[in-house]
Amino acid sequence: MKKVLDGISAGLMIVIGCSVYLACENKYVGAILFSVALLTICIKGYSLYTGKIGYIIEQHKKEDFSVLLLGLLGNAIATVLLGLCIYYALPNLATSAQAICEAKLLNQTFFQTLIRAIMCGVLMYIAVSIYKEHKSIVGILFAIPVFILSGFEHSIADIGYFAISGICSLEAFGFIWAVILGNTIGSCILPLIKKLANKKS
Repeated sequence: MKKVLDGISAGLMIVIGCSVYLACENKYVGAILFSVALLTICIKGYSLYTGKIGYIIEQHKKEDFSVLLLGLLGNAIATVLLGLCIYYALPNLATSAQAICEAKLLNQTFFQTLIRAIMCGVLMYIAVSIYKEHKSIVGILFAIPVFILSGFEHSIADIGYFAISGICSLEAFGFIWAVILGNTIGSCILPLIKKLANKKS
């Protein structure tokens, strides 16, 4: 239950990040303010799937997999429920989210979405690893705006955007799973390279 609750806490923060981004007329300001989500998650130790999956390369005990999956479940529960609350309470944000989500579904192929998600995964690993290894928030403050402004895809944020938009469809469900796959691959790239390099040396 604690693993799920930690995931729910992280999902709550992601919805707040989505909301402030949608509320900002200036996308650069919105991208920077979105960082409040990952800052809080890292400092409080909440469980965000995209922040933890890269470490499965280093540690892959049964316990580590349960943390990931239960955390992801909590992430999804929170972003859907709280996103729907935002949809109801702030219709102007729902309108903005609808435009974003419709564009994602109409204008991106599966492989475009996958690549965008992989690149986001790389940045998420960088942000979290810099915080963990150096206790520095610099990685978060730069990586979050970079992935947003680049148009990369973050699975938990996308669940939040779709919930806020009120869009619920098989296409949206498939889109989210493509992003989860891409985030998983991207987050594992740098730790895998490091592991291979250590074996060669």
